[in-house]
Amino acid sequence: MKKVLIATLILFLSLLIAGCNKEPKPEERFSEYVKHWNEQEFDKMYALLSSDAKEKISKEDFIERYSKIYGDLEIANLKVQFNPPKEETDTKKEQISFPFSVEMASLAGKISFGHEATLEKEERDKEKNWYVNWDSTFIFPKLQEGDTIGIKTNSAKRGNILDREAGTLATTGTVYEIGIVPEKMAGQETEVIEQVSELLGINQEQIEKTLNASWVKPDYFVPIKKVSPDETELLEKLFAIPSVLKQNAEARVYPFGEATGHLIGYVGPITAEELEKNPGYSSTDVIGKRGLEQVLEKRLKGENGVTIYIKKEDGSEEVLAQKEVKDGENIQLTIDGTLQAEVYAEFKGEPGMAAAINPITGETLALVSSPSFNPNILVLGATAEQWKQLEEDERNPLLNRFKSTYAPGSVMKPLTASIGLESGAIDWDQTMTVEGLKWQRDSSWGSYQVTRVKDPKAPVNLEQALLYSDNIYFAQAALKIGKENFIEGLKKFGFDEEFPYSYPIETSKAGTMDKEVTLADSGYGQGQVEMSVIHLASSYTPLLNQGNLIKPILFTEEEKGQLWKENVVAVDQVEKLNAALAKIVQDPAGTAYIGRIEGYPMAGKTGTAELKEAQGEKGKENGWFVAYNTENPELLIALMVEGVENRGGSKAAVQKVKAILER
Repeated sequence: MKKVLIATLILFLSLLIAGCNKEPKPEERFSEYVKHWNEQEFDKMYALLSSDAKEKISKEDFIERYSKIYGDLEIANLKVQFNPPKEETDTKKEQISFPFSVEMASLAGKISFGHEATLEKEERDKEKNWYVNWDSTFIFPKLQEGDTIGIKTNSAKRGNILDREAGTLATTGTVYEIGIVPEKMAGQETEVIEQVSELLGINQEQIEKTLNASWVKPDYFVPIKKVSPDETELLEKLFAIPSVLKQNAEARVYPFGEATGHLIGYVGPITAEELEKNPGYSSTDVIGKRGLEQVLEKRLKGENGVTIYIKKEDGSEEVLAQKEVKDGENIQLTIDGTLQAEVYAEFKGEPGMAAAINPITGETLALVSSPSFNPNILVLGATAEQWKQLEEDERNPLLNRFKSTYAPGSVMKPLTASIGLESGAIDWDQTMTVEGLKWQRDSSWGSYQVTRVKDPKAPVNLEQALLYSDNIYFAQAALKIGKENFIEGLKKFGFDEEFPYSYPIETSKAGTMDKEVTLADSGYGQGQVEMSVIHLASSYTPLLNQGNLIKPILFTEEEKGQLWKENVVAVDQVEKLNAALAKIVQDPAGTAYIGRIEGYPMAGKTGTAELKEAQGEKGKENGWFVAYNTENPELLIALMVEGVENRGGSKAAVQKVKAILER
């Protein structure tokens, strides 16, 4: 037994010694190096370098060089491959080489190369092992010591935004670069800097720093800020200052200015937060800040051309990767630039909004929010004072009204009429009798009553209710239709679903109508019902398309005449509804009679939406008007004016639409 134990112990010690004396394999060592490389563990890579390699580069420089190059070139999907030889290597050699391949994605595209690594056997801490004889060609084979990596960028031209006639709505154009020629200040440095600082909204320290830059010479033009040629008053004051001159410069320009401010938006310097969310941009890029400039950013921006190269010590260059520049798309809208400008001008700065469409094709011809801002000023960097004026203006020029939803008031009554006729709750001949200007269903409503503007002192049928815009009739109609049928009817018109449009528009809401009073109010466009102006315009298209609701479009590339909803209005009711709406404009008793135009076959509907917390209060009012040509339906306008209380309600909206159509 004792002999067996001794034999076992001897065998174990022999195996242990044999294991300890096992020669390390160079392919295993290089596989370890490749693993660290793929994981970009540069510190661990450095630990595997040969003594000769370490004499050429310190650990700090090694890590920094790899990190900087890979970071600057935006290296991703790094794949270093090494296939160990099938035959066992001769470990008696002092040096051995292995082929390997590298593939990576960079900001200029794919970079790939093959190379050879040499490993040397060294003894460290009384143990022999293999170490990589690294040099700069491991980074890129043509990168020799003393060479540097360079990046050239060829900026993509931002695409233009055009109107339906290819007129320019946004483009890269010419602005003024305001600057100072130092020698022309002639002892008035303090006064000049103070005046320029005040006019351009730039602090004096920043101007002084710019003027004192190392490249500046006394006779040089030193750029301070770009200014829109629109700012004539500002320019006049600037040019009156000694030494202040201008040069032409490139910038984004918006020929229609305020008229398209909310629709087109503007671009501005990219922020750190935006840079983080938008890979492929640089800190010097601009990005869409509002409107279609923001919505269409990816299509408009294009892709910058990038060349990554090695700059050799003798000044020559070796291209590593190259991506061709791809300019942004030119995008054409269905917008009529002239009509857009005319509609905006008609508001004369009053708060409101409008949408003009072709009700047959669905093309958007104008989309306006008033008041607006001048994008030509914001794109170049508005001063603190300019921003303050915009933000403190009680008319709220920064609010994009056409993308928001509002209580439509009586312009929704044709929808209620259609739903009521479809459900059988009302018909054209049936009348409702109400005495006076106020009505409530019963005492359960408490003090709440529905009010109307006119008491005809006779029973009222549907045509008359539309003609007089009788709130009481439509409140009763909604109650007869019932909550479920009414909400379902509004959904047929696209309520409570995402609006299918190329510009983000808020969803029109039917509301819960959980109370009888709310249901009654909803029948004449109050309660919780809200619509966007473009949805409102679209909701009238069934009257001109055999009962089908046309999908509105904004880009000429979109198919015209698409159906959004079919059979929204019963075909046999279309003619009668059109006749009733025409009477609203043409009949002296109609609420839109002041909007009639001699020889122009117009139909339409007025509306006044009251905004108040409780009955009995005097709230703000929004005046609405929707109008279209019944015989040549190429233009339908929906327009709203805010704050029309004490101004005849919808009268202001009717007058504006009339003026637009007359032009």
